[in-house]
Amino acid sequence: MIRAVKLHDVRRGEAAAQGRAVLVDRLWPRGVAKEDLDCEWLKDAAPSPELRRWFNHDPARWEEFRRRYRAELAEGNADVERMVGWADTDVTLLYGAADREHNHAIVLAEWLTEQAAKR
Repeated sequence: MIRAVKLHDVRRGEAAAQGRAVLVDRLWPRGVAKEDLDCEWLKDAAPSPELRRWFNHDPARWEEFRRRYRAELAEGNADVERMVGWADTDVTLLYGAADREHNHAIVLAEWLTEQAAKR
């Protein structure tokens, strides 16, 4: 099962990473030392810098962001391909965005789940 969990919930003990924990933000989260976070960091699974800047966490752009990000995922890259291989195992996608409903990890989890169903 693939799920998206806010990184700070895990760090505060409010949620637990199940299975493989993967940080999927392009930028390392502020205030978090790399040695304090037990996870893989696959920054190239995040939206492109251009798409991230365009979206700017604006809920009014959510549906278009989802469409564009899914198109980027379909193009693939090494990080995305690695994650597709894990799609039928327990994976926790960690993200730092404040908005729990409008963030790329939600889209990525949905997309990876769809890829697993196609296998």
